[in-house]
Amino acid sequence: MSAPLAVSSGLRWDQLWVFIVLFVGITVVGFVAARWRRAELTDLHQWGLGGRTFGTVITWFLLGGDLYTAYTFVAVPGLVFGKGAIGLFALPYTIVLYPLVYPFLSRLWQVGHERGYVTPSDYVKERFDSRLLALAVAITGIIATIPYIALQMFGIEVVLGQMGVPVDIALWVAFAVLALFTFVSGLRAPALISVVKDTLIWMTVLVAIVYIPLRLGGFGHIFSQVPSKLSTLSPTSFSAYTSLALGSAMALFLYPHSITSTFSARSRAAVERNVSLLPAYTFLLGLIALFGFMAIAAGIGGNGPYGANGAFPALINQVFPGGFAGFAYAAIGIGALVPASVMSIAVANLWSRNVWKEFIRSNASDAEETRVSQVVSAIVKAGAVAFILFAPTQYAINFQLAGGVWILQTFPAVFLALYVPWLNRWAVLAGWAAGIIWGTLMLVQEGFASSVYTLSFLPSIAAPIYIAFSAFILNLVVCIIGTLVAKLLGEGPQPRVLTAEERSSPDEAAARS
Repeated sequence: MSAPLAVSSGLRWDQLWVFIVLFVGITVVGFVAARWRRAELTDLHQWGLGGRTFGTVITWFLLGGDLYTAYTFVAVPGLVFGKGAIGLFALPYTIVLYPLVYPFLSRLWQVGHERGYVTPSDYVKERFDSRLLALAVAITGIIATIPYIALQMFGIEVVLGQMGVPVDIALWVAFAVLALFTFVSGLRAPALISVVKDTLIWMTVLVAIVYIPLRLGGFGHIFSQVPSKLSTLSPTSFSAYTSLALGSAMALFLYPHSITSTFSARSRAAVERNVSLLPAYTFLLGLIALFGFMAIAAGIGGNGPYGANGAFPALINQVFPGGFAGFAYAAIGIGALVPASVMSIAVANLWSRNVWKEFIRSNASDAEETRVSQVVSAIVKAGAVAFILFAPTQYAINFQLAGGVWILQTFPAVFLALYVPWLNRWAVLAGWAAGIIWGTLMLVQEGFASSVYTLSFLPSIAAPIYIAFSAFILNLVVCIIGTLVAKLLGEGPQPRVLTAEERSSPDEAAARS
């Protein structure tokens, strides 16, 4: 068994030159994307949604690219490496995810396409006739996504550190490249890059899942090196495991970048096909999770500057020759560019569309709205780099946990409202506030260091529960009770936004009742 490894000291040129070549190639693709399906990029629908022209294949790569991020490829094996079997909650989470979101995404795309929505807050504003509720959803999306962007930069930092690159300078270079091609090409850049990025990721994982076990003596030897406390899930963790999987599945497509990628699809059929095809990434995710156990078997140390998050990059460095290690690091680094770009575009769209134009410059032209999005997108990425460089890394990670807690509280306003016509706007707003406050209080009690909180139901019964899920239950209870109270007081529900099929249906009146 090899000695535990820390981050490499000194530049690893055998890895770095491959990384640089692939990174430069991706940069060129990002700028070329401005001329791909050429259109007037001063229009937010073109810059921020790619003109809504992406078919099944591009949408599949784009959604896969922004949902399965660089941090996924660092954090999932890192969690399995450090915490064991509970890290495998990512598998049932993604298995449950797609059947759960299928009816919501399909319907949201249809309404968004017909009404010209750019953000989820556009839908919420019209659905509930409430600028305040739309603002709450927009601010929640912005705050929940910004640390997620920071974590993409953290993923780049981990692989740069492993190659011995001065991280400060390299991250600002990566920021400059990312900011420039996003500013110029908008969503077209990550859409085109995602095809290359996913190809690199799939190649890396499929080679690694065969080659690493051969180097380590086979899967039997690998699993024999994993302590039993890490290879099995204790009964006391069942509630945490289940609620993490379900709550995470409910939250993922509420993030603004997920909805931005969905709105960019050309047709409802493209959305539905993608929800059916994206589970292929669950297979990939399962293979990635196994790298955590492989790192244990390889004797990788978890005490370096990146802790358990450095386990998979250190494993790559130990097992692979320099050229392929550089290829794998490039796959992870490029894997950060796609989601970071889409996330920053989504946050910028929320700001320009639902804050700037709604509350600051109501007479802003389409070109001004787009320019605000372009500038805010660059500012957000710069802030993410600064956060990673000047704040302790664990804060970014912990605040991303909080992001999942907060974004799930928009479920009633964004998803539930698509099918439940009787929801009252003030009740939904009260439920959102209750979920946000309760979830934040639990996070504070955990010191923002954990997304699980132990709830006591009876003196003799206590269970660890995913904070986002328990806060959502409170949110839903307040929302339903508040709606019933509002109905008793004589305030009826707001009319639901209907699709074209529903408006032409004889059952339209029933749908509104």
